[in-house]
Amino acid sequence: MFQFEPARPFIAIGLSLFFLLFFILIKRWSLNKVSKNSGKFILDNPAKNIIVYFSTPDCVACKTAQAPALQQLKNYLHNDLVVVEINAYENPELASQWGILTVPTTVLLDKKGEPKTINYGTTSFQKLLTQIED
Repeated sequence: MFQFEPARPFIAIGLSLFFLLFFILIKRWSLNKVSKNSGKFILDNPAKNIIVYFSTPDCVACKTAQAPALQQLKNYLHNDLVVVEINAYENPELASQWGILTVPTTVLLDKKGEPKTINYGTTSFQKLLTQIED
């Protein structure tokens, strides 16, 4: 027979909050690393939003979901967006410097070169557009 244990929901909520806080801290740590390494892209592309996109040749999600979303975004924003694709296999030092944990990862830099947000995993066209417009 099933017995209800009153502590289980609190344990589940506590663990969920712990992992949420952990994810937020990892994201802030990554953005801090990005802010130290983003200057090169701004010198090449002044006054434009920049998405630095980390992928690998064997990443299926990169090819089937992320790349089409980024292309759609480039077409929509025309000359106001630069997408810089970086192969994490060929540039492991750069991926490490930027705190990249997984591919695909997109890092949005504003027109001043400051990191606005980092997205781990695939990110839709609509979410990227919203992040740029905010």
